[in-house]
Amino acid sequence: MQTQDQVTVNQVTTAIAASQEYLLSIQNPAGYWWAELESNVTITAEVVLLHKIWGTDATRPLHKVVTYLLQQQRQHGGWELFYGDGGELSTSVEAYMALRLLGVSATNPAMLRAKAFILQRGGISKTRIFTKLHLALIGCYDWRGLPSLPPWVMLLPSAFPFNIYEMSSWARSSTVPLLIVLDRKPIFITEPTITLDELYAEGVEQARFELPRNGDWTDLFVTLDQGFKFAESLDLVPFRNEGIKAAEKWILERQEATGDWGGIIPAMLNSLLALRCLGYDAADPIVERGLTSVDNFAIETEDNYRIQPCVSPVWDTAWVIRALIDSGLNADHPAIVKAGEWLLSKQILDYGDWAVKNRQGKPGAWAFEFENRFYPDVDDTAVVVMALYQAKLPHEKLKHAACDRAVNWIASMQCQPGGWAAFDLDNNQEWLNAVPYGDLKAMIDPNTVDVTARVLEMLGAGNFIIDDGNLARAIAYIIKEQEPEGCWFGRWGVNYIYGTSGVLSALALINPQKHQRTIKQGAAWLVSCQNPDGGWGETCRSYDDPNLKGKGTSTASQTAWALIGLIAAGEATGEFDYDIIDQGISYLLTTQKPDGTWYEADFTGTGFPSHFYLKYHMYQQYFPLIALGRYQAILGNGE
Repeated sequence: MQTQDQVTVNQVTTAIAASQEYLLSIQNPAGYWWAELESNVTITAEVVLLHKIWGTDATRPLHKVVTYLLQQQRQHGGWELFYGDGGELSTSVEAYMALRLLGVSATNPAMLRAKAFILQRGGISKTRIFTKLHLALIGCYDWRGLPSLPPWVMLLPSAFPFNIYEMSSWARSSTVPLLIVLDRKPIFITEPTITLDELYAEGVEQARFELPRNGDWTDLFVTLDQGFKFAESLDLVPFRNEGIKAAEKWILERQEATGDWGGIIPAMLNSLLALRCLGYDAADPIVERGLTSVDNFAIETEDNYRIQPCVSPVWDTAWVIRALIDSGLNADHPAIVKAGEWLLSKQILDYGDWAVKNRQGKPGAWAFEFENRFYPDVDDTAVVVMALYQAKLPHEKLKHAACDRAVNWIASMQCQPGGWAAFDLDNNQEWLNAVPYGDLKAMIDPNTVDVTARVLEMLGAGNFIIDDGNLARAIAYIIKEQEPEGCWFGRWGVNYIYGTSGVLSALALINPQKHQRTIKQGAAWLVSCQNPDGGWGETCRSYDDPNLKGKGTSTASQTAWALIGLIAAGEATGEFDYDIIDQGISYLLTTQKPDGTWYEADFTGTGFPSHFYLKYHMYQQYFPLIALGRYQAILGNGE
């Protein structure tokens, strides 16, 4: 038995060393870590459309997009929202559109298979609003079927029950430019000029270009939209020009020096479309910077060109620091020092959109991307604080001051229900998800369990102090949100495994003695979800079907999350289920590749539940290393 235990220790030590070596080998000379953030093909398809509209397509290697899109097409003919989902209609229509814009014939065998897939699922008329919007820009859908967004929305004051700051940051940064686009309703001539009439299942002549009704109270919005359209037809839209000018000013003010808007492709594309509608020239410095910012999100290989929806260097760097230190690397290792100093240089000391509703908070947060001064977020900031707290830097006083600023900012962002949201304070008007324009159901940014858990973990890990009453409210919110099975919902990661791991990591550090029952229930749920191969996995479909909570093919990242949660629960209760944990560790050891990496095809990150998913290519590297490091620590403590 002693020999077997020793072998296990040796295996873990070897796996940790290999993983550390790999991560250290890919650190950027500037100090950060950064890996691909993969989504579905619509992001790349929409960039093709953008360049065709601007006439800048010949200056980009868009011919390589054809290879990329055809590689991503599945045997059934469609394209996926997330890996293995069987294909998704809107995603497939946008991929088809891009291929046609790139000169691929409708009679190409791949296109015929795509057409059959699309028609079988209802065709263009059944796609989401944003797909129809992109098609309308080139005359492949009628603007009558899209919702109206009157420009005067820009003029509503922040004290008004509804204004642009009641939308989530991502919805706001994407919607303000669309106020201009939807007002102008342009049809751009592209080369080649295409029609997609073949994708109307009912026949384009029979297509009904109107907003669908649901047979419930939300049909009020459709009636309201008809009123807006009638006013447009009579040119009686109040404060139209003033609203357009306000939207233009807002867009220009929020462009980063690097050209980005909001740090996300939808906001960047929509802002560039708005400028095109307003008559800006492609040679305008504002437009050139904007197009370059899109280029900066591209990944180009010998035969492939694709666009990321966002970039994650701050997030990735903070987690790698934590993984390396948790797994035994010295806190003052040169790689840690360089990364820590890079993170310090990225702290945002400007006021952003968050300050509209948060009048007390002072700047001091971090964003997800290289540059995004208007939209720092709570989750990134909490993880960065934990990473910096663990690191030992040459200027410790400066580091602690930066962390204190960040903690104070986070404290000021606590929402009324007791938790924290990602980007905003009390951004929770649920009715906004019912408007026809909001069919992704992502119009708001309410507090969530996973972000709240991260804040609590940060407070416990660094012994940071916030008001006792506010701390109690946060814990009460977490406890209240526990599901009957014992798990917690994961807003930003797939899904209940992610949420449960985060909460257990938090409660283990914040008065765990008081929450023994809650912690044990969460741990028991994780145990119940373990797969026969020793790992854990959860499908993105668990957002739509509660029966799929914790169910799915094992992945390295989700196995690591489960192990991190179980180890935290064990430390909090003194009860470690070593058999279960050892099986999970064994899964990670046996699936690690010779170069120290792990690979998973599945998407385990969440953009918008049910509608947009992500694969963080670094998740499969640093989360397993954290799990192995914490496992090694409990083995050492037990000796």
